[in-house]
Amino acid sequence: MKTALLFPGQGSQRVGMGKELAQVHPAAQRTYDEADAVLGFSLSKLCFEGPEDDLTLTKHTQPAILTTSIAVFRVLLEKGLSFEIAAGHSLGEWSALVAAGAITLADAVRLTHLRGTFMQEAVPVGQGAMAALIGLDLAATKALCDQASKPGEPVEPANMNGAGQIVISGHVDAVDRAIANSKAAGAKLAKKLPVSAPFHCSLMKPAAERLAAAMADLKIAKPSVPIVANVTAEPTQDPAQIAKLLVQQVTAPVRWEESVQAIAKSGVTRAFELGSGAVLKGLVKRIAPAIETTTIGEPHEVAAFTA
Repeated sequence: MKTALLFPGQGSQRVGMGKELAQVHPAAQRTYDEADAVLGFSLSKLCFEGPEDDLTLTKHTQPAILTTSIAVFRVLLEKGLSFEIAAGHSLGEWSALVAAGAITLADAVRLTHLRGTFMQEAVPVGQGAMAALIGLDLAATKALCDQASKPGEPVEPANMNGAGQIVISGHVDAVDRAIANSKAAGAKLAKKLPVSAPFHCSLMKPAAERLAAAMADLKIAKPSVPIVANVTAEPTQDPAQIAKLLVQQVTAPVRWEESVQAIAKSGVTRAFELGSGAVLKGLVKRIAPAIETTTIGEPHEVAAFTA
């Protein structure tokens, strides 16, 4: 049985995530302790107790989700977890790289904290937005975005999530125009998302440049298994390519549907979504229903795990 690990991205956070797991499993608590030491503040307290407003700040959310995923991963390793391929949705790609031994947890926590800071600072609060569209294919979504964009006010496809869902991202006025025109374009639903910045679009270029500079001295090892990258939707184990893709990912769309299809094509029949939430499980069920996907994040889910 070929197994894939899947790691969630921003939006999966919730106050209380990881708390019970850390109380039961020392490996999880050690993971949070390591992240706290790297950041110089109590990320664990934000995860376990909130407040929610602080946890949902992008600079906190990103390392918090990553740390929670790796806490679950390390507990499962003690229970005999093995896997042959991995992928993560947006931020989750960093978690996948830590799990595969390409990047240390310390480096990933430090850099995702910076990544979140850079992304938030790239666009002033209130000037960017994202929206989920249901019922349009990529070509129709691109046409809708082209119609809604103006010089200095772009809107672009950001997440191709599959199951008829595409997320668009850009200047708030352009996103509003796209939503207003979406029904005429054939969309069944268009809903603005509660995010603090327009991720995965050209407005994030300043963030990508700053992240590239911050990553200049990052040591990336060859991952133990192929990582299916968001930017290419193809597996890679090339450290130099991984470094470039992590920077490109900030402005490029997340090709999640194609990534799951690539995982299925590799012969995977079982996948574990590690961390908070179950968003990826739902997407995989629609994209590649032959892959049996299980979400693992809570102690009872860990207890039910069999290698």
